[in-house]
Amino acid sequence: MINYTLMRSKRKTIQICVRDRDGSVEVRAPSQVPRQAIERYVAGKEAWITRNLEKINARIARRNCFTLNYGSLILFRGKEYPITETKGDSACFDGNSFCLPPNLTPEQIKKTCVGIYRDLAGSILTERTLELAEHMSVEPTAIKINNAKSRWGSCTSIGTINIAWRLIMAEDDVIDYIIVHELAHMYKMGHSEEYWDLVGCVLHDYEERIIKLRELQERILGEDWD
Repeated sequence: MINYTLMRSKRKTIQICVRDRDGSVEVRAPSQVPRQAIERYVAGKEAWITRNLEKINARIARRNCFTLNYGSLILFRGKEYPITETKGDSACFDGNSFCLPPNLTPEQIKKTCVGIYRDLAGSILTERTLELAEHMSVEPTAIKINNAKSRWGSCTSIGTINIAWRLIMAEDDVIDYIIVHELAHMYKMGHSEEYWDLVGCVLHDYEERIIKLRELQERILGEDWD
């Protein structure tokens, strides 16, 4: 038997969600569907649920073992760079490595690296968003770098572009895809065929970039950057 949480609403179909963060299973069902019908539906999806749970549990195990030390390799714009020990109290990325003060604990190393990532994201991602916005003839009301964990970016109804700092780990073409994806929402909210045509006009190979984004996401989900 699959253990799951049942959520009822006015929706029209049954949906099963296996959460990436903790491996929990949530079943969303219409209010009027009998519990027995839901049980039968879940039983019919047991093999699919089990495969996903195995994948997610393996990812959780990797995340629980994730630790950073001097010499560890971490991503920046799609390439791996080492964490190195340097003299003094300052921390930075010098183009070749993440330079950190000596004698930091693994948790302090992670916190310091996150700080560097945030600074890099604030400058690089913001500048690139402005460049692509000009290319697409749109003007965001604001560009914000946030700590979102479940999405790479978003665009509000008033034109605020939000981007997760973790995107700075991605290759440049993947970074561009996320930014274009959000800027395109300034023309068209939702993900209609017209919307994807717009994205395709800017990035003809966006589907290939999505594949690379998923590969990055799989890696990051197995790393604990919280």
